[in-house]
Amino acid sequence: MTNREETARAEVVTIETPELGDRSYLVHDGEAGVVVDPQRDIDRVLEVVDALGVSVSHVLETHLHNDYVTGGFVLAKETGAEYVVPAGDEVAFERTPATDGHELATGRLSVVARHTPGHTPNHMAYLVREEGAPVAVLTGGSMLFGAVGRTDLISKDRTEELTRAQYRSVRRLASELPAHVSVHPTHGFGSFCSATETSGDSSTIGGELSRNIALVTEDEDRFVHELMSGLNAYPRYYVHMAPRNAAGPSAPDLSPPELVDPGVLRERIARGEWVVDLRERRAFARTHIAGTVSIELGDPFATYFGWTVPWQAPVTLVGDRLEDLSNARRQLTRIGIDDLAGAALGRVEALAGGRTGGYEVAGFATLAEAFGRPGQLLLDVRRRDEWDAAHLAGALHIPFWDLAERVDELPDGEIWVYCASGLRASISASILDRTGRSAVLVDDDWGRAAELGLPIETAP
Repeated sequence: MTNREETARAEVVTIETPELGDRSYLVHDGEAGVVVDPQRDIDRVLEVVDALGVSVSHVLETHLHNDYVTGGFVLAKETGAEYVVPAGDEVAFERTPATDGHELATGRLSVVARHTPGHTPNHMAYLVREEGAPVAVLTGGSMLFGAVGRTDLISKDRTEELTRAQYRSVRRLASELPAHVSVHPTHGFGSFCSATETSGDSSTIGGELSRNIALVTEDEDRFVHELMSGLNAYPRYYVHMAPRNAAGPSAPDLSPPELVDPGVLRERIARGEWVVDLRERRAFARTHIAGTVSIELGDPFATYFGWTVPWQAPVTLVGDRLEDLSNARRQLTRIGIDDLAGAALGRVEALAGGRTGGYEVAGFATLAEAFGRPGQLLLDVRRRDEWDAAHLAGALHIPFWDLAERVDELPDGEIWVYCASGLRASISASILDRTGRSAVLVDDDWGRAAELGLPIETAP
């Protein structure tokens, strides 16, 4: 998905990746330009570049990303562009090191690096100038729309240091740039790299002055306390992204995964391998191949896949259409999952060889009617901060990403599993079903629980 935003003669083209909540950018003058923070599947970037007929002089990274594998290394090679990476980041390849004040030219535009530590220690923002006047700033994970990038991804011990640096970096940008300068962050559209919720689809320095948490909070200590106290869990695959980016990632294989026959599929399930069904979660609940796990294909697919499935575990996908398998593979390559064990297509009954499963789907209204019946267990699979804020009375809490290793902690009984919307609960219900437990998927919005009068508790 792309949209184009004109800024004088300079043009900022946004290349969205809603599946990860990120944006990449092409900034150009009609003839030459730079690409900032490209995702790994660079074919989308090249399509935009070719359609506009511009040449790419530089590929810029604001930081070593923690939520995806970059396409910058390969894109620079493909286009013959200079690859610009923050100077303080240790990488295994030749690059142009960006330092504070580093300036480069692309056509009639100039780009100046601004050291904006916080999201990472060496983070850079890039100020775009036309005829010497600033027109846009690419802020990466520093200044987001109403928010800032999270500061706990590098080291728990450095979180306070980086939070203070983030506060000062955002305020530096606001103090040095005119109000009309447009702001273009990489994170903040659903990405877990945002420290707090973002708002809006576009902004300027002037707009951020009235709403950005780092700019409306005048006391630094208060900002640090509020930001750090709000930091919550993030996908566990994140830990593998920066090292991959520092090594210089290869181009992804976007071809459909190799198909396996039903017999091979069933053998893999019998060995306890991960077999992930991409179908809609209610369809999976009605009937599925016994021993498979449901991770519905949609915008957050890769995020929840990487959060659920152990890193580099052999995985086979199951889907109804080759297009779905190809889409899933594209999403997974963005987080560095390249070596799928294969995939299977076809009707569930044909693939299952007589071994099918299924479980009940209910809403909070049904749960309210059945609440407290004998043998009923309530399982909350949300993050700890969500649980602390409010949960069903008497519920047990195991985050969905820990459930596969902690199923044995659950007592016997019928387990009604819920989250905020049904997606994480569906993953969890399928994990329970995979281990032979009796599950009921509560596929509903969490707000309905209170509306229906279900008893709610908060953490002490």
